[in-house]
Amino acid sequence: MEYFLQQLINGLTLGAVYGLIAIGYTMVYGIIGMINFAHGEIYMIGAFVTVISFVVLGLVGVSETAVALMIVLAVSISVTSLYGWTVERVAYRPLRNSTRLAPLISAIGMSVLLQNYVQLLQGARVKTMAPVLQGSFTIITRADGFVVSISYLQIIIIALTVGLMTGVTLVIQRTPLGRAQRACEQDKMMAALVGVNVDRTISTTFVIGAALAAIAGFMVTLYYGVVDFFMGFLAGMKAFTAAVLGGIGSLPGAMLGGLLIGLIESFWAGYVNAQYKDVAVFGILMLVLMVRPNGLFGRPEIEKV
Repeated sequence: MEYFLQQLINGLTLGAVYGLIAIGYTMVYGIIGMINFAHGEIYMIGAFVTVISFVVLGLVGVSETAVALMIVLAVSISVTSLYGWTVERVAYRPLRNSTRLAPLISAIGMSVLLQNYVQLLQGARVKTMAPVLQGSFTIITRADGFVVSISYLQIIIIALTVGLMTGVTLVIQRTPLGRAQRACEQDKMMAALVGVNVDRTISTTFVIGAALAAIAGFMVTLYYGVVDFFMGFLAGMKAFTAAVLGGIGSLPGAMLGGLLIGLIESFWAGYVNAQYKDVAVFGILMLVLMVRPNGLFGRPEIEKV
């Protein structure tokens, strides 16, 4: 039971990160009906900006942990949001009225471009960072010395994810921006006719998704302390899997899918074989989609005629 509880805590922490990235996927898909395959690289850039920002703050002598964390988070969100806005302007907006295949290929090309761009700028070697937040709460200490604990950083990751999920949901449901997003999701042409600035709404959605990916990259960097130029591909694929599992287009579904992916990985690695945890994730996804093709919370797509 103690080992199960520890794997549960680890799985929820990992799943919270996947859920944040998956929200960006599902928001973009909900409005323009396209998958932004460069979203994983946006998350990777957020992680690199976090490492670089900590190095710069160390050089200028900022030693207060809380101040450094706030500055790094603000810088990471700002820089990464700019990348998200650029991806929409370069890879999506010129192809918005073309066939559905063209923006998809463009997004894949943007993903490869960003990977190689970061590799050329930062090098192919793994970048490491010293732990910033340390300490944990001990929950159970077993007689044989096994300790079940939850670190301060894990608590922050889970709490921050819940808060961001709640905030994004409220924005979509109760703000003018959210009404504009829902209008564009239903019919972009009609939304434009009634005064909605469709271009601005879509760009803002990309910026929000990129900001969430930046926060995920920030948290992962603090949690693992290791970043590399290829980390966005696998994390992006798993977040996309989480969005599909929960039901693409559903924010609660994206978060639930992320949590499920994190739990599957954690328990499979802990009880079966860590080398095959990715196989387990995608295998379970296939089984779920055989039963529910639209995901857990997905709705059947009604074609307009």
